[in-house]
Amino acid sequence: MTTSTWSRWTTVGAVLVLALIAAVVSYSHMYELALRHGEPEWRAALFPLSVDGMIVGASMTLLSDARHGRRGGLLPWALLIIGSGASLAANVAVADPTMWSRIIHAWPSFALIGAYELLMREFRTAARGVGTASAVDPSPTTEEKEAQGSGAPESWGVADLQTVYETGREPVGELALSPFQDRAWQWALERQRETGQMPSGKEIAAHFGRKERWGRLVKQRGQRGSFLVEAG
Repeated sequence: MTTSTWSRWTTVGAVLVLALIAAVVSYSHMYELALRHGEPEWRAALFPLSVDGMIVGASMTLLSDARHGRRGGLLPWALLIIGSGASLAANVAVADPTMWSRIIHAWPSFALIGAYELLMREFRTAARGVGTASAVDPSPTTEEKEAQGSGAPESWGVADLQTVYETGREPVGELALSPFQDRAWQWALERQRETGQMPSGKEIAAHFGRKERWGRLVKQRGQRGSFLVEAG
């Protein structure tokens, strides 16, 4: 497991513990507030869930938007802000009329909101990464599978590519690098200029946190694209 993965799961674990502690205290404060204002116990028990449920629902909508590459809409952000404000207000309402009492009562709700948002930020970042990977690194094409099965080398012969190009056919779509793959290829070219040697597919993949097959594919497509430009 990479360092970034360990760091992410450590953050998630710490945030979950903090959120659990803050949620218990914040729940009791909102439950007490509902009882003070004449609500029966069963409705008082549901009141905190309605407030925190709005926060969770809005955050999950924003997470779904991130997973599908969409910007968060106005409604989920508005509900997230309103729910967070209601949670803070409910916790402060049960405090004694002193500054420190209000701070102490507001803190669990503030910590819960902050911890939950940190957790959602980690998930949204991971979701954006998955969405980007799906967009720029789709499932292996037939050509890629055949290349893997036949043990094709990482670089292809220039003469063969020139022959294809001279027939007047346009380069096939899979020769084009996606934006993320192009960034990896540009990094490989920079490394080649610095060290005098083209990094391997494994080194390219490791630098960008991807599988070795992806790095080999970037190197293949980058080299093939360069050869086609030279042939043209």
